[in-house]
Amino acid sequence: MKLLWVVIFTVVLVWSGTNPKDYFTWALEVSPALIGALLMAITYKRFPLTPLLYGLILLHSIVLMVGGHYTYAEVPLFDLFKEWFGSGRNNYDKVGHFMQGFVPAVLAREILIRKAVLAKPAWLNLFVISVCLAFSAFYELLEWVVAEMTGESAEAFLGTQGYVWDTQTDMAFALVGCICALVFLSHIHNRQLMALYRQ
Repeated sequence: MKLLWVVIFTVVLVWSGTNPKDYFTWALEVSPALIGALLMAITYKRFPLTPLLYGLILLHSIVLMVGGHYTYAEVPLFDLFKEWFGSGRNNYDKVGHFMQGFVPAVLAREILIRKAVLAKPAWLNLFVISVCLAFSAFYELLEWVVAEMTGESAEAFLGTQGYVWDTQTDMAFALVGCICALVFLSHIHNRQLMALYRQ
């Protein structure tokens, strides 16, 4: 399983970095996936994650790498969706922000449970949602700082496409992703956590 994860990650990374639309944007978009992979490699022995979380991190990494290769505003499949639905923008960035809530929700949940951070489990969902919204807001602030420092070259990284509510809808999609993860994945996540404890 670990080998398959590494192979898929590496193949998609190599594809993503081969003639991307813009190397600066590619580096900005793909760096979270590389940092995440490095952290998982460092902590693999002392803090192995559940299979569910490993799979979600890989999926999120692929979303980042696709966005890095094409830029979020020019992913071809979502250009087709734009035409089909008569939208004025390519909405692949919203997939990225949904994943920005969906995957960190499971990560935050796993850390909070395994490290017994909360005395009362009833607070778990509130803390997970708060962590995801904080991370989403942090990322929007990071985009702003990068845009201020690099000027026009960050336009593809921002991916606003002229949409005035882009920042707010980005955070809303992260919130929806977080809630979806809690609603649909908590049960399977609990089972995998129990299996991890038994090892």
